[in-house]
This record gives sequence, C-alpha cells and structure tokens, in this order.
Amino acid sequence: MFKVRPARKVILHSMLWVLMVMGSDGQPDRAEEIANAKSVVDELIEGRFNAIEADYNAQMATFLPPGKLAEIWEKIKSQLGAFKSLNGSREEALQDVEKITLHCVFERQTLDIIIAFDRTGKISGLHFSPSGSTEQWTAPKYATLESFHEQEVTVSFGKWQLPGIIATPNGKGPWPAVVLVHGSGPNDADETVGAQKPFRDLAWGLASHGIEVLRYTKRTYKYGMESSDNSELLTIDDEVVNDARAAVDLLSSQSDVDPNHVYLLGHSLGAYLAPRIANGDEKVHGLIMLAAPARPLEQVAADQVRYLASLSLVSPEKVTETEAEIRRIQKPDLKPNEIVSFLDEHMPGSYWLSLRNYDPIEVAKKLSIPILIIQGERDYQIDFAKDFQAWRSALNGRLCVTFKSYKSLDHLLGDGQGRCEPSDYLKMNHVSNVIIDDGTKWIAEHDKD
Repeated sequence: MFKVRPARKVILHSMLWVLMVMGSDGQPDRAEEIANAKSVVDELIEGRFNAIEADYNAQMATFLPPGKLAEIWEKIKSQLGAFKSLNGSREEALQDVEKITLHCVFERQTLDIIIAFDRTGKISGLHFSPSGSTEQWTAPKYATLESFHEQEVTVSFGKWQLPGIIATPNGKGPWPAVVLVHGSGPNDADETVGAQKPFRDLAWGLASHGIEVLRYTKRTYKYGMESSDNSELLTIDDEVVNDARAAVDLLSSQSDVDPNHVYLLGHSLGAYLAPRIANGDEKVHGLIMLAAPARPLEQVAADQVRYLASLSLVSPEKVTETEAEIRRIQKPDLKPNEIVSFLDEHMPGSYWLSLRNYDPIEVAKKLSIPILIIQGERDYQIDFAKDFQAWRSALNGRLCVTFKSYKSLDHLLGDGQGRCEPSDYLKMNHVSNVIIDDGTKWIAEHDKD
C-alpha cells in the first residue's frame, strides 16, 4: 500500500505513507532536483503548502487533495517538535523518477523527507520516514558468508520488471528454495524498516543452511501508482499476488533448485496473502507465515491505532476518525474508482474491493500443503490473541500445520523486552535465530517428502 511515514508506525509492518506517484516524460537534471527538493522543504517549514501543491503532477493532485499536506505536516510537527536543520541528502534514480532524500533534524527525531520528481520536474511523490537511527546494518551472526553466494535476477510479470537477488548455497544442489513476500507498503528487496533489514537476515540465514532464497523489490516501490494497468484501479493482485507467483516461477526454474521443494515465506501482509498466492499454484509446496493477520486488514490497522493511542502517540480523535474510515471501506456501494482515505493514505476503492471477500483462514483450509505459522507475542501490529489464536483455533489438529510463538519477538521477528514501541524499529536488530532454526528444520523435514 502507499503510505506516508510520519513518526508512528501503523498498517501492518509499514509506517504511514503519503504517496509515491510515478511520472512520464522528459529527463530530470539531478542537481536541479536536489535544489528543488530543498525548496519544497523550505516551503513546508514556511507553511507555503499551496506552492507545493501547485507543483504536483496530475496523479499526485488526484491522490493528495488540497489541504491534506498541511494536515500531515501539522501532525509531524506535533509529534517531532520544531524543524531544526538539514543534515545531508542522497539521490536515487527509479523508474522514470528522480527520488531525493533529505535528512531533516527535528527537536525529537530525525526524519527523512523523500521527494520524487517525474521527468517533467513535477512532484510525483512525497514520503516521510523516520531516520532516527545512525546505526549501520551488519550481518547477523548466524549468516555464514562464505557458505553461499548471490546473483542478481529480474522478476517479470507483464511489463513490470523487478530487481531480485537469489542467495544460493555453495556446493552442488538441487536445493530446497524459498521466495520471500513482503509486508505492506513499498518495500525494497531487504524489506528495510528503519535500521533493520529482515529479508536480508532471512535470506542469508537460510542460505547458510543449504536453502536457496529469492527476494525482490516490491512493485509499488519501483513503479508507485503505475503498478497497475489502470493507476486508478490498483488491486492487491497488482501489488502483491501476481509478482509473488512470478517469483515462484523464476525460482522453480533455476537449475540448482529442487522444483518439488519450493516454499513461500510471507511476512505480515505477505503472510496474510500467502494462502491466496498458493491457491491453485502447484509450484508452491509449502507456506511459512510470519506475523500473519487472520482478520480484514482494516480491522488489524484499527487495533494498531488504538495501541498507539494507548502510548499517546496518536490522539483519541484519530481512533474515532479511523473507525469512520473503516465504515466507508466496508460500505456495500463502494465504487472501484472511488478514492478512500484511510490513515492518511489515499487508495482507490478497487484495492479494498479486491480484498473484501478474501478470508485467509478459509483459503488455507483448502490447501493440502504443509504450513508453518510463527508469531511474536510482543508484536503490537498483529494481535497474538486475536490473529495467531484465530489461526490456531481454525487449523489446529491438522497434521500439515505447525504453530510456534515466542514471547520475546516483535513484528520484525527481532528479540526484545518490554512493551514494543515504533521507535524499536529504528534500532539495529536482526530476525531472531529461532526463526532461522525453525524455518531450516521445518524445510528439512518436508524436503524428505
């Protein structure tokens, strides 16, 4: 999903995004775009929101209506305090877009303000992401770097070409293999969140134990609102399902992979959709579901907002507003091209309609493949009592389904203590070694089948 990332963290594992809309014609001048991005920040500070909105491209103007930016900026200032200074920048060229990241120091935290310009120089994306951690990611201790190697690949579905990385054990295969499927939000191949890279942890950890792993850039990270043939009718299949199946096809075709032992590992939204991805796809021979929602996504998100309100990170009014937004998402006459605002994001009704009749538990019941479901009990984004227990209640007793939970793990499957808060994701942490051990042992058991 497309979200703005202020200082709080909501909607499954991703923080709240505004939007990343991709452009079309012309070729940007990078130095000029850096200067333009700094001008946008100056205008934010001065409250000149109309000037910024005048530079939106057509899609950006549609999905972020007048007045919304001022509302978002006020929320950021209320949480982070006054803007203090700029502390560097970086540039990145994406599909038809120049993306400029400015590190902005506020009273209580550093925030990345990420501005995308299309080829005409118009603003095509605006994104706020906490960058309060200065820690650099380092390899987890369970990753034996000399035991595997990596190669770049491309996951293709129609006109969409997604950069991917395959981590392959050294030696002679064929190897069992795993495709990693992201949580919500535009994600890079490592599923980077703050200072953490859970998908790189998983890939390197599993590859160190003789399992080939494919991770790839999510379509919405590279293509933004151009992730669908019709940008006004984006669906969950556009965002996740079609590319995940294409990734399974790609990994199954590798000469050193055992095509009879290809598994899908989904995290958060990816876990929620794992049964849907596997249903009817004979190349998926098992599912590993980490932090899997069992309820409709809007209900899960509402619980996250209530939790954040209990930490005084959002107002009681935000809880009320969220409940009203959910009623709109669930209304019987929701139109596919109707823009729905939910937690400051703007998505077409088609997105929510593509999820309306999906029940992951009921779809999972139809599957005959083995399933491993793992939940961290410190995870405030996926409720242990409501979601994990719903999976256990519905599927317990089935010989092909295994359940595991751990008291110390959070939503990114890292170890910790006490009540989990959004700021935890800004600290360097790794996917716990128990997840690597569980996944390795479970795959080894079914590799014999």
